[in-house]
Amino acid sequence: MSDTEGDVSTPAPAAPAGGPMDLNSAIQEVLKLADYADGLARGIRKAVQALDRREALLCLLANNVDEAAYTSLVEALCQEHQIRLLKVDSNKTLGEWAGLCKIDREGKPRKIVGCSCVVVTDYGSNLTQAHTIIENYFSSK
Repeated sequence: MSDTEGDVSTPAPAAPAGGPMDLNSAIQEVLKLADYADGLARGIRKAVQALDRREALLCLLANNVDEAAYTSLVEALCQEHQIRLLKVDSNKTLGEWAGLCKIDREGKPRKIVGCSCVVVTDYGSNLTQAHTIIENYFSSK
């Protein structure tokens, strides 16, 4: 593993508003804000394009990708361009965090589409506590 890569455990429930935030909830918050700012590249094709153009600020890769060549390609591009890489356990979890699902009336995600790779190209206008937590995670590695 390189110094720009980390593993994230299974998703924990989101932290209550105003409470302490862990890495998983920080990732969810950053992805939500980036989605509002139209700053997400979802899927292997869009992610590789953003990584190759050096537009990426953060890359999230699922551990259970079907094709091993996808994993090695994304890891190599992140290492070559010094882009921060986090690994998530499940592509379904990553798809849910990236907004590739329907939300039912109770607020629960339904019809979750798996996503192998998500790249953040724009964090949005506001830097939040979630950004600080992710920065601290990478600086502590």
